[in-house]
Amino acid sequence: KEGRNIRTFEQVTGVEVVIDETPGAVVLSAFDPVRREVARIALEKLIEDGRIHPSSIEETVGKVRQELDQTIRAEGAAAVLEIGVSDMNPELATIVGKLKYRTSYGQNSLSHAKEVADIMNVFAGELGLDPVVARRAGLLHDIGKTVSHEVEGPHALIGGEMARKYGEPADVV
Repeated sequence: KEGRNIRTFEQVTGVEVVIDETPGAVVLSAFDPVRREVARIALEKLIEDGRIHPSSIEETVGKVRQELDQTIRAEGAAAVLEIGVSDMNPELATIVGKLKYRTSYGQNSLSHAKEVADIMNVFAGELGLDPVVARRAGLLHDIGKTVSHEVEGPHALIGGEMARKYGEPADVV
């Protein structure tokens, strides 16, 4: 439709759609990995449905955003439960859930954070430190990466500020 649907999709998702001469390939480009995931799922649903027009694009993207928000909250809550931290601010747990949609050096960032929490638990045991504090710090060590595309500065400092904002104790921050 003269590019109208693509422009609507890009505007609603905040993701650039790149269509080149490669048959059957569409590239979704954005710095925000959650936006990319929303766009990917929405595009798949729109193609599957076949009715692609501005109102169906807006409706589908809205539904996908809600579903993905629920998934992110659930992933964060599951990660917090898995590492044995029961009193984390739910908003901070949601930020942890966003790590599922990031990678660093080819590794999923949420998996990495949980592994670091496990390693910190071992270190704490060896050094006679509080294992709950160590696991908590390990899980949260990369949360600054969830907003690194929005906020200037090193992810460690950004993450420390985020943890402080959500009431994490000083020995975790």
